[in-house]
Amino acid sequence: MKDVVFTPRGPKPIGPYSQAIKANGFLFLSGQIALDPESGEFTGTDVRLQTERVMENLKAILEASGVSLGHVVKTTVYLKDMNEFTAMNEVYARYFTAAPPARSTVEAARLPKDALVEIDVVAFL
Repeated sequence: MKDVVFTPRGPKPIGPYSQAIKANGFLFLSGQIALDPESGEFTGTDVRLQTERVMENLKAILEASGVSLGHVVKTTVYLKDMNEFTAMNEVYARYFTAAPPARSTVEAARLPKDALVEIDVVAFL
C-alpha cells in the first residue's frame, strides 16, 4: 500500500513522478531542485541560494506529510560541481542541527534544468 503526497507548498512535479510517497512507515521524497512553488520558475544563481530553496521545498513536503526535518533518516545530495560542497554544506547544516541524517553526496554531470544542486530524502512517519 502506498499513498501519494502532493502539496501546493512544494513545486509541482516536472515529470511523471510524485512529490513524495508514503509506504510502510516511511516517506520517500523525490529529488528537489530550486523551483519556486508559486511560480514554478527556477530560482537562485549560486549553490547557496539553490540549496536554501531546495531545503525549503523539502521541508514543505515533509510538513504536508505530517512530519518534519527531524524525521529524515537519509539524504542524497547531487551537486553539479563537487567544488561547491562547502557552500552547499553550510546551508544544509542550518536545516539539520541535531542528529543529522545519513547522507551521500555525489557529483552529477547534469541535473534537471541545469540545477546546481538536487536533494532527495527518506523519512520515517
